[in-house]
Amino acid sequence: MENLANLRKTYARGSLAESDVDTDPIKQFGMWFEQASLAQCPEPHAMSLATIDASGAPSARIVLLKGVIDQQFVFYTNYQSQKGTSIASNPQVALLFFWHELERQVRIEGTCSLLSPELSDTYYYSRPIESRIGAWASPQSRVIPSREFLESEEKNFQSKFGDSPSRPPHWGGYMVKPHRIEFWQGRPSRLHDRINYKRVDQTWNIERLAP
Repeated sequence: MENLANLRKTYARGSLAESDVDTDPIKQFGMWFEQASLAQCPEPHAMSLATIDASGAPSARIVLLKGVIDQQFVFYTNYQSQKGTSIASNPQVALLFFWHELERQVRIEGTCSLLSPELSDTYYYSRPIESRIGAWASPQSRVIPSREFLESEEKNFQSKFGDSPSRPPHWGGYMVKPHRIEFWQGRPSRLHDRINYKRVDQTWNIERLAP
C-alpha cells in the first residue's frame, strides 16, 4: 500500500456562505441533489446510514435514498437486517451523502421510523420482479451456508410466487426526520465551508461551523 500520508487534494470547486443557502434545509438539499445529478455524480442518491445497536455499538453501510416525504428522508430495507434491528432498539441515526465531483458532503442526523405500509407497498410493486423476489429470498444479515443456498431460495420463491410476489411483511420503508443537517463544501487549505441547520422547536437555526 502506498504511503497514505502523502495523498493530498486541494479542494477548490466552490464556496458556501450563509447568504447562499435557503432558509429551509430540505429545499437546500434538493438544490444540491439536483446539481449532483446534473454533474453526473455516480449514484447521487447513495448515502451512508449509521446506526447504533442495543449494546451501543455503531455500524454503517451504504443505502439508497428513495424519496423525501413530508421533509423526511426515505429508504427501504429488511426490517430483520442488522440496520433494522438496530433502528428498532435505537431510532437515532445519521446519514451522509458525499459528492466527490463537487467536493461536497451533506450530513444528516435524526430520528428513524417506519414508513406507512401503503407507501411501502407502492414502492415495492414498482421494483423489478427480480428485486421483489430477492426481498423474499435473502435473510438479510444472517449467516448462510453458501451462495448456492441463496440461489436455491431465489428459485424456490420464484416458483412459489411467479410474477406476483406480495411485499414481505419483514420488508419496507423507513423515514428519517432530521434535527440537524450540515452542508459541507471543500475549500483550499482545509478551511472548508460548513453551514449547519439545527432544529429548534418548529424552526431551523443556521450557523457556521469551523472546519
